[in-house]
Amino acid sequence: MRARRSIGRGGRRRVRRGGPAAALRAAAVALALGLPGAAWAATTTPLDYLSGAGEKTNAITPLLWFLIWVSIAVVVIIGGLVLVGALLRRARRSSPAEVPPERTRSGLSWITIGVGLSTIALLVATVWTVSTSAAINEPDEPYGLTLAITGHQWWWEVEYRGDTPSETFETANEIHIPVGVPVRIELRTADVIHSFWVPALTGKTDLIPNITNVTWIEADHAGVYRGQCTEYCGRQHAHMGLVVYADEPQAFEAWRQDQLAPAATPDAELQVGLAAFTIRCGACHTVRGTAAGGQLGPDLSHLASRSTIAAATLPNTIGHLSGWIADPQGVKPGNLMPRLDLMGTELDAIRTYLLSLT
Repeated sequence: MRARRSIGRGGRRRVRRGGPAAALRAAAVALALGLPGAAWAATTTPLDYLSGAGEKTNAITPLLWFLIWVSIAVVVIIGGLVLVGALLRRARRSSPAEVPPERTRSGLSWITIGVGLSTIALLVATVWTVSTSAAINEPDEPYGLTLAITGHQWWWEVEYRGDTPSETFETANEIHIPVGVPVRIELRTADVIHSFWVPALTGKTDLIPNITNVTWIEADHAGVYRGQCTEYCGRQHAHMGLVVYADEPQAFEAWRQDQLAPAATPDAELQVGLAAFTIRCGACHTVRGTAAGGQLGPDLSHLASRSTIAAATLPNTIGHLSGWIADPQGVKPGNLMPRLDLMGTELDAIRTYLLSLT
C-alpha cells in the first residue's frame, strides 16, 4: 500500500446490578482523579459543517454559505413586506373613518420582480450545485488508501486495505488518514440503514443493506474531525460516533505499522488478564496473535492506542474502561455487549491486560 502524502485488587465479591461493587466504586474514584485529556476534548467538538478541511468540503462550503445568505435574504424581505403591510393596515384602522383602499395601479410589477429574483437565485443555485457535485464526484489525484467501513448497531468497523493480506488490518471507530491523500471509502452495513458523515471532510453517504456505497475524503491539514451516524438506526443512534485523525504522512505510516503488528506478548502478570479476556470476551472480540478471535465485536488488538471507547461515547481512561467492561448496558443500553457479572479480580485483570494493548 502506498501513502502519498489498580483499581486495587478486589475480592471475590461479584458486581451486582443493584449494589455498588468494589470494582465499580474504584472505577468511580479513578474517574474523579482527573479530567479527560486534550485528545478526548478534540473528539467532542461540535460537528462543524460551516467550514471545510479538504478538497471536497472546500468546494461545498461556498455553496452552502450562498444558500444560507439567500435564505436569510428571503426571510428578511418577506418579513419586511409583511411588517409594512401590517403597519399600513393598522394606520388605516386608527383613522376616524374607514375608507376602502383605492387601487391606482396593478400589483403585477411586484409579482414580476419577485418571480424574477427567485428564478435568478434558483438558477444560480441549481447550476452551482450540479457543477459542484460533478467536480467532487472523484478526486483530482489517484486514491492513495482504501478503507472498507461497516456500520453496526452501534459502532464502526474499519478495514484498512493493503496490497497484500499481510498489509490489511482492522480497527474500530477511530480512523487515521494521511494529510493530502485522497482516501476511497467503501460503505456497508451489517444490520440496518446507517449514514456516514464527517462534515469537515465529506457529506453524508447512506449505508444500505446488501449494497456497497462509495465516497471519499481528503484532509488538507492535520487535525481531529468528529463524525456521526446521521440515519436513525435504533436506541443508541446518538452514540454511534466516530473520529477521523488526519496525520502527517510520516506519522500516519508510523501508526499504520503499529496497527499491523500483532498484540504484544504479555508478561507473566498480564497472562492472567489474557486468559480471563480469552474466556470472557474472546468469543466476540479479536486480539491478533492470541486465541481471542471473535468477529461480533470490534477488534481490540491495539485498544490502548485509541482515545475513545464505545464508538466515541467515552474517553479511553482507566475509569471509563473499567465501567464499560463491568456494565456496558449501564453505559449504552441496548448494545450487543452483554453484562458479564465479573468478579473484581477478573475485571482488574482484563482491564490491566487491555490497557497494555498499545
